[in-house]
Amino acid sequence: MSTTESASNYDGLEQMPVRQLLESINQEDKSVPLAVEEAIPQLEELVNATVVRLQQGGRLFYIGAGTSGRLGVVDASECPPTYGVPHGMVVGLIAGGDAAIRKAVEFAEDDEEQAWKDLQEHTITSKDIVVGIAASGRTPYVIGGLRTCQQKGIATGCIVCNAGSAVAAVSDYPVEIVTGPEFVTGSTRMKAGTAQKLALNMLTTSTLIRLGRVKGNKMVDMQLSNLKLVDRGTRMLMDELQLTKPEAGALLQKFGSVRAAIEAYRNGNNGQPQD
Repeated sequence: MSTTESASNYDGLEQMPVRQLLESINQEDKSVPLAVEEAIPQLEELVNATVVRLQQGGRLFYIGAGTSGRLGVVDASECPPTYGVPHGMVVGLIAGGDAAIRKAVEFAEDDEEQAWKDLQEHTITSKDIVVGIAASGRTPYVIGGLRTCQQKGIATGCIVCNAGSAVAAVSDYPVEIVTGPEFVTGSTRMKAGTAQKLALNMLTTSTLIRLGRVKGNKMVDMQLSNLKLVDRGTRMLMDELQLTKPEAGALLQKFGSVRAAIEAYRNGNNGQPQD
């Protein structure tokens, strides 16, 4: 039996008072970052492989089912607004299609052929890399997709929460984060899901930093899609260029991004768009 399906370290959960439930869940959660830490060497290899492919014009695809699939979709959807990368550079695919993001689609994860069909809709090529996300490491949707990618010469990786899994076996760059039994037996949306979210954060953040999408520690290419982000961008310019808030706000409005505003200002173009 996989460790994610093994019996919880706790029993009689329905008899626990709320404080005990919360403290016990928290105690289990404390082990997750330590499990991720042990997988950093594997994550490093996956990040390096991803950077190379994106530098060459390739894309990063996630394939997964259930919670794992949703986590991939979330991570992919947050890359454009956070780092200003094109939509489609990071793509999240979930078994059952977009409808499965909100509501489980019965038996969608059991189709070994569907992931490859989903990837073909995006005209996947050997320049891309595909990362399977599966807590159990045995999801047919993910296994089938990764296996076919390997047969087609497309690089593969995975984020799983059991050692020696079938998903890892068809991954060129496997990341195995062994999180052990869940507080509620088999509920991998808990520790395993948390571990996967941490790993995805590390994967795309490190990759996009290496691709030049961060300056210092600032998201200089973020999309200014709401007032909070406009204010953040304004403060970035105030700090970087020693401007007043009105000056920084006007500069940001003129050039539309923190990076463009900084470059224009330092080139002597103080607030006037260049031809």
